[in-house]
Amino acid sequence: MLGTYLDILRYRQAWKFSAAGLILRLPMSMVGLSIILMVRAEYGNYTLAGAVSAVNIIVMAICAPILARQVDRHGQLRVMGPAWVISVLSMSALVAAVFMHAPEWLLFIPAALAGATWGAPGALVRSRWTTILDKPGQLTTAYALESAVDEFVYIVGPVLSTVLGTALHPGTGLAISIIALAVGGTLFLSRRSSEPAIIPYDPNAPRESVIRKPVVLVMAATYIGMGTTFGAMEVSMVSFTEELGVPALGGILLALFSIGSLSAALVYGARTWRRPTWQLFAIGVILMAIGMSFFPVAFNIWTMAAVILITGLTCAPTMTNVNIIIQKSVSAAKLTEGLTWMSTSINLGTSLGTAIAGPAIDSIGARGGLLTMAGAGWAMVALMLIGLPALRKSEAQPKPPLLLD
Repeated sequence: MLGTYLDILRYRQAWKFSAAGLILRLPMSMVGLSIILMVRAEYGNYTLAGAVSAVNIIVMAICAPILARQVDRHGQLRVMGPAWVISVLSMSALVAAVFMHAPEWLLFIPAALAGATWGAPGALVRSRWTTILDKPGQLTTAYALESAVDEFVYIVGPVLSTVLGTALHPGTGLAISIIALAVGGTLFLSRRSSEPAIIPYDPNAPRESVIRKPVVLVMAATYIGMGTTFGAMEVSMVSFTEELGVPALGGILLALFSIGSLSAALVYGARTWRRPTWQLFAIGVILMAIGMSFFPVAFNIWTMAAVILITGLTCAPTMTNVNIIIQKSVSAAKLTEGLTWMSTSINLGTSLGTAIAGPAIDSIGARGGLLTMAGAGWAMVALMLIGLPALRKSEAQPKPPLLLD
């Protein structure tokens, strides 16, 4: 299995941009939590802390596809170079404003600017793999590797934010995020040989977003459902462990989900699969929903640990298939935008899951959040089934031409 990954990482020194992409993505699991910890510590207000963090996430979700379209048109360096400089300066300004106890309204400005210029680093990394790989099956391996990297980031990031934030200072996580973005962004953009070529723009082609494509719309809707399960899971695990009197185990349970997903990603990407990608995607979505259905009936830590670990096995392979389907369904001239819509959709779903699960937990306890997870899982299946004809059709069609469609 290891040899499969070493082969693609050695190819044209791809390990350099992939490793830089790991550093670059570290802030995506730290910024939101670090903002909450820092603002809460300095202002003593969870409401303000949550609002500042939410503005950062919402603006990021809105602006990421816009940035992605510019990347596809002008290149990664020309667009994301200036964008990440602004993001680094904005996060630094937010830290300074909090330390100086600036007026509360002022905190929202740098938080919004940082979110608006962050983009979707995962999409940028995956588009580079699409550029350099040409052998059948290699792209599945590469996308599975990047899914494993995502999970690793979500295991390590929150731990760094909370542990260092407690031991040193609540703003430590945001300081690490600033350094990671500056260093990772510089290393990533310096690897010019793997940067996707700019596809000539056809001025006569329609300018609508790829989100209007039926396949992309189906994937985005399904991803919103998946994100909803994630958002509900975050608050539900905290509530579940609090009810059992072991609140410290909430983070461990969430880490088990990521560990299961990371492990499955590495195994999945090392194999060559004969089934069409749309079938593998459909199977993964159904298995994930089945796993989510067991959460409400897990009544102690051990059964919950088993359920969350096993359900995690379905996550990364499904996400890998989503990105493969997007890569096959949109032209190279719009690939970054298509992949970015997936990141945006899952982030929106996560926010939605948190918003729905919170009142459910307040109403009937942790079981309300767990039922929200199960419901979101089967809503994801329903959305997938509605779009299944479009997915099957897209698999049978050739990849769109290079010019903007």
